[in-house]
Amino acid sequence: MFELLEMLGIGFILGLTGALVPGPMLFVTIDTSLKRGWKAGPEVFVGHAILEFLVCLLIIYGITSVSDSTVMAISILGGATLVIFGLMTMRGAKGAADSMHEHNKSTSKPVLAGIVTSASNPYFWIWWLAAGSALVLRGMEIGLIAAVMFMAGHWLADLGYFTVVSTSFSKGKKLMSPKVYERVLLSCGLFLVLFGSWFILGA
Repeated sequence: MFELLEMLGIGFILGLTGALVPGPMLFVTIDTSLKRGWKAGPEVFVGHAILEFLVCLLIIYGITSVSDSTVMAISILGGATLVIFGLMTMRGAKGAADSMHEHNKSTSKPVLAGIVTSASNPYFWIWWLAAGSALVLRGMEIGLIAAVMFMAGHWLADLGYFTVVSTSFSKGKKLMSPKVYERVLLSCGLFLVLFGSWFILGA
């Protein structure tokens, strides 16, 4: 029983430390929550969790490393994807500001955004196929339930943090002027462009 609680705690702490680091998923959550409301955080998380579940299956079936060329390809393709996402966000900032109090669900797909921002981040793959794989396999040595507890803790941290972020920004939107709202969206887009460029140059 103690081992199961330990795996849950490890998963929660590691998930929280990862979520707290600013990255593409954070800025997409902010952008989407301003357009769709507090539900954006949980929806972005669902996309992120879907990808992590698939990665865990790969780890369990023995795929625990990637070649340098694969990392380079992920960095270039992922970086380009983030740059495009960022440019689209910046381009739509003005129009979004003009209709800032309308929740237009067609303007964004948060589940897809969660998948894309995770899959396009090379550090996501490096972490999961290094530290993450070691912890999942450690859990499997104890039993399948231990590995499940690790993932549950990890996902609880992600879900909690990104729900707090989306709730805060969706409520704060009421206090924003259209100009401030536009600047927040432009900042999110700019950060995505910078992250994408950084990944490409790092490759």
